[in-house]
Amino acid sequence: MVKKFFSRFSTFELILLALMACLGIATKPIIVPLTHIITGPLFIPGGVIAGGFYMMWIVMGVALVQKYGAASIIAAVQAVVVMALGIYGTHGFLSLFTYILPGLAVDLVLLLSRHRGCCLACCFAAGIAANASGTVLVNLVFFRLPLIPLLLSVSSAALSGGLGGIIAYSVTKPLRGLGSLLHRRG
Repeated sequence: MVKKFFSRFSTFELILLALMACLGIATKPIIVPLTHIITGPLFIPGGVIAGGFYMMWIVMGVALVQKYGAASIIAAVQAVVVMALGIYGTHGFLSLFTYILPGLAVDLVLLLSRHRGCCLACCFAAGIAANASGTVLVNLVFFRLPLIPLLLSVSSAALSGGLGGIIAYSVTKPLRGLGSLLHRRG
């Protein structure tokens, strides 16, 4: 079953997805401290706003490959790398879940909408799904915010996730002309 799942992706696409996963991990420690400047005084966890910009890489990977399951692959690679290297956070074993859920949420939104990261609307919705789901899960596991701050956090996460989705679409749109390069088999 796993072999059948991965056989839908070319080697080039899998490398592209791994690259997107690594870029997401690499940008996180740069973006989070910058967003703490804004979120700190509002008592909002910094990852809520920053998440939209490092979740952008998940949406970008899906928009480039345009296949269901791509977001889950990116998220799983991120989870494994973070756990293996023991970097960026103190979530420990729970990193598996906090990293994989946004990828699953993106794949679910795209599957239900019958889109594949092909337009601005689906990239916007995918960004919202990724960051909002990650924010809710991290809140349930770690922060346990009261209702009003939780709603503020999820609303902020949806806004920044949507913006990340728009950025991902804007970056990948010019690359659509390279379709023969991006979607070749092998």
